[in-house]
Amino acid sequence: MDQEGLYTPKKPEEISTLEISGKSKAAILLIFLGPDTSGAILQSLSDNEIEALTIEIAKQRKITTEDKLAVLFEFEQMMMARKFYSEGGLEYAKHLLEKTVGPGKTLEILAKMGTSLQIQPFEAARTADPTQIATLIQNEHPQTVALILAYLQPAKSAVILQSMTPDTQVEIAKRLALMDRTSPEITKEIENYLEERLSSIIGQDFTSVGGIDSLIGVLNAVERATEKNIIETMEVQEPSLAEEVKKRLFVFEDVVLIDDRSLQRLLKDIDMKDLPVALKGATDEVKEKFFKNMSKRAAEMLKEEMTYMGPVRMRDVDQAQQRIVGIVKKLETAGEVVISRPGEEELIG
Repeated sequence: MDQEGLYTPKKPEEISTLEISGKSKAAILLIFLGPDTSGAILQSLSDNEIEALTIEIAKQRKITTEDKLAVLFEFEQMMMARKFYSEGGLEYAKHLLEKTVGPGKTLEILAKMGTSLQIQPFEAARTADPTQIATLIQNEHPQTVALILAYLQPAKSAVILQSMTPDTQVEIAKRLALMDRTSPEITKEIENYLEERLSSIIGQDFTSVGGIDSLIGVLNAVERATEKNIIETMEVQEPSLAEEVKKRLFVFEDVVLIDDRSLQRLLKDIDMKDLPVALKGATDEVKEKFFKNMSKRAAEMLKEEMTYMGPVRMRDVDQAQQRIVGIVKKLETAGEVVISRPGEEELIG
């Protein structure tokens, strides 16, 4: 209240969030962002994290304006700190924050960030143009390239992998899949070579990196031609490794592993402009899988369209198939599609 008895709201920076738990802050932020944005965020979290946050959101019966403003203001400050940090490292972030919010508030913000501001290997490379990185490491040993790709985002690693020759792609893929641990000294040496401004590794323990999961992430992002070359060559050179990768990697031909009910669910989300193009490059088994799960009339119309559309570029076929594969993965994650992969136990209805 002011002297005249009127309520004067506090400024966001004047409100403390000390009494609000971290889980509650996350719940308040998700509520404020709305269902679409919050849903996208939740998809990136683990099942346990989603469950915990969902319960916390349900518990937020009434959120005061002051709490909402405090949480949003803290979130804004932390995002600003992360932006400064990603642009130039911890010292750069500290310097800009001090100019923006003052030394005292800077220490408070950095303290809240905690270990999340620790410098990770190849941090600068993660924000760099992948084509520039590809040019820089084009002639490096496949093991060196595999180590770098293991630390980068799959989409960037895909760009770099696609820039290599077919034989080199396979070598890098094999080494990435078989990679388990690497010493910080070796990583630091490669890191410093790649980019002078990259930060040093924190800690001296051996760090888990690479592995089949890393390779799957990269293969899911590369063009189909690159993926097929790697898998086919790996089948000859490393058959057991190729088999393990194939079990985890869904490709368009694997639609035959989807049960009929799931395929009918898939058909609801597929763009019907993509399907005839995708099937132009498919095996008879794949085509028949789709035809038998459509009405007789719809299947006839699809066959006619494929006949009359004439030759189709392989690139267009690959892109159409990849879009459908993307839908399959999304539906499988949501539990709406069941894929009976080889080696997995059969489901009993």
